[in-house]
Amino acid sequence: MLEAATHTSFTTFQGYKRIATGGLLQNALALKKALDGSPREPVLLFDDATGRTVEVDTRGTDEEVEARLTAVFFKTEATPAAEPAVGAATPRGRGRPKLGVVPREITLLPRHWEWLDSQPGGASVALRKLVEEARSQGGEKDRARRAQERAYHFMVTLAGDLPGFEEAARALFAHDAPRLHENLSTWPRDVSNHVMKLAWGDEWQTAVQGKREGAQA
Repeated sequence: MLEAATHTSFTTFQGYKRIATGGLLQNALALKKALDGSPREPVLLFDDATGRTVEVDTRGTDEEVEARLTAVFFKTEATPAAEPAVGAATPRGRGRPKLGVVPREITLLPRHWEWLDSQPGGASVALRKLVEEARSQGGEKDRARRAQERAYHFMVTLAGDLPGFEEAARALFAHDAPRLHENLSTWPRDVSNHVMKLAWGDEWQTAVQGKREGAQA
């Protein structure tokens, strides 16, 4: 089944009302039902990982919609890229197994190479350690940036004309949960709650309350 094959979350809005949240098929069928009713408000399906809209072909029966989605999903997402063929006559040498290492050319100053060559294990090992350390240290910042971006993409698409949009955007990129929540207080509840969820996850209410308490302390 398509729903069991993907863990990505999607959300569908009809106007400012959320009508579905969950897997792609669930949202596609909600989109189809809404569109079949000739709604006056726009009906949009969002990818919660990016905050961007997703186009889905809702023609035909529910079964036909599911079949198309399954075909597209398993073609573009679920099928892993083929591994390069390895000749059977090529023996595997002794030593450590390959771990998916990809050789690429990099350019450094002589003093950088001298330092790398002096490290235990040589330049390659030292570079891998530096990259892993940088990823570990920057992981939280990267997650926060992606959360801000997906919330902003959603806001621009669905709420760009709502009052206080610019102030809300400033609070979002300042990572100020209480101020953003306050700026969204006049927006439709489904829209404001979804912005907060995209920016801070399912525990967004804790983020709002926690920062308020910290400011009062």
